[in-house]
Amino acid sequence: MSAAAQAVYWLGNETLRVSAALFAENRRRLCSGLKNKDGVLPRSVVVLQGGEQKQRFCTDTDLLFRQESFFHWAFGVTEPDCFGAIDVDSGKSILVVPKLPESYATWMGEIFPKEHFKEKYAVDEVQYVCDIVDVLTNLRPALLLTLRGQNTDSGSICREASFEGISGFQVNNTLLHPVIVECRLTKTDMELEVLRYTNKISSEAHKMIMKHVKPGMKEYEMESLFQHYCYTKGGMRHTSYTCICGTGNNSSILHYGHAGAPNEKTIVDGDMCLFDMGGEYYCYSSDITCSFPANGRFTSDQRDVYEAVLKSSRAVMAAIKPGVKWTEMHRLADRVHLEELLRLGLLSGSVDAMMEVHLGSVFMPHGLGHLLGIDVHDVGGYPEGTERVNEPGLKSLRMGRLVQERMVLTVEPGIYFINHLLDQALSNPKQSCFINGAVLQRFRGFGGVRIEDDIAVTADGIELLTCVPRTVEEIEAFMADSEKTFSPVVSSQKV
Repeated sequence: MSAAAQAVYWLGNETLRVSAALFAENRRRLCSGLKNKDGVLPRSVVVLQGGEQKQRFCTDTDLLFRQESFFHWAFGVTEPDCFGAIDVDSGKSILVVPKLPESYATWMGEIFPKEHFKEKYAVDEVQYVCDIVDVLTNLRPALLLTLRGQNTDSGSICREASFEGISGFQVNNTLLHPVIVECRLTKTDMELEVLRYTNKISSEAHKMIMKHVKPGMKEYEMESLFQHYCYTKGGMRHTSYTCICGTGNNSSILHYGHAGAPNEKTIVDGDMCLFDMGGEYYCYSSDITCSFPANGRFTSDQRDVYEAVLKSSRAVMAAIKPGVKWTEMHRLADRVHLEELLRLGLLSGSVDAMMEVHLGSVFMPHGLGHLLGIDVHDVGGYPEGTERVNEPGLKSLRMGRLVQERMVLTVEPGIYFINHLLDQALSNPKQSCFINGAVLQRFRGFGGVRIEDDIAVTADGIELLTCVPRTVEEIEAFMADSEKTFSPVVSSQKV
């Protein structure tokens, strides 16, 4: 058995075992991609810099560390302040760790030798950061490949490796980024197993919330229960993003739960809940949204809106396969929403004409979904040459390319009644002519419904990773059965 197969990340109990072979395979794929890249010279060496341990503002209080995503993808290292080097020709991997001061042993614990990290991460060599210039010089590199490129979701530039003495090497910071992004775009079998696990645990956490939610509780209690379940059952110290626990009208606030609105409302009988939460295991994400009534019984209006969103979700998932345009999947969701709102009497007229004036974006202003992986909004949505469609709704879509096998995506259609968007539509003659104002008034304050599942694209369709009750009947039956003990068995399958 290889060293990479023997080295395993595992948090004990029923948590998932993840082999270091996952990261060895990622490095192999990266080297293969770089060898086929114009401009990459023989004896090129990739140099990546991991995340740094940081303190809270001017204090000495450490922020909870989470590894930088590109570095994690290549090395799977949990410690901060490291570098990594990969010889593209040979595939040789070198992990460069900080040489810790003696005082570390007093305050932080044992100082491990280099051999410990070599075995833990199954790399070929481990050296100290203070020796990085000598380490790289010994490789006799013709070119150092460092990482610099824009994240098309945030607009930010990723962290480029930098250390004292790097100016003595020939460095290129443009060749690596597009290649490593394309590698992260599609997932290996081992990565898919981790993403199945994050979805399983997060799905069970959502189901536990459905069992426990009651009018009179606070939204933040649901956030707390979700985090508790993911950590105790799944070893997930981090969530993939800030938990969204909107109820009542808060369920129409797309990124509710932030510091200015920290899931603080008291849940009221009759409220619609929209809980968007995902756990993260070993830096791999999940992203799931469940919408349901707080009291466990849908009103007629809640049922109608929910089933409209469910219909669009199922239409999109039935249509997804390699080669389809993601922008067309978004438009399909819009069309189904408009057809259903027309059937409900909230809209009237031609759906084709509504599509021409982008009426769907009034009710779903966000994109249909996004790539998922080590980042919840994973990289690769807009490679060079692929531009965003500058239309309402579509301009917020986080991926503009064709669907490919082994992509992992979220499918998250929603219908929301957002007052300022409704008011804008009513003041726009091109859109207001389709809206039945009297019926719309009934939905003021309704909030919103979003149904979000994670999927892996297969050769001829999809694999649904998320597993929660989805139909009205399933949700009502599941929530009514609250007396039944809920303690799901968690898989301990090794990756």
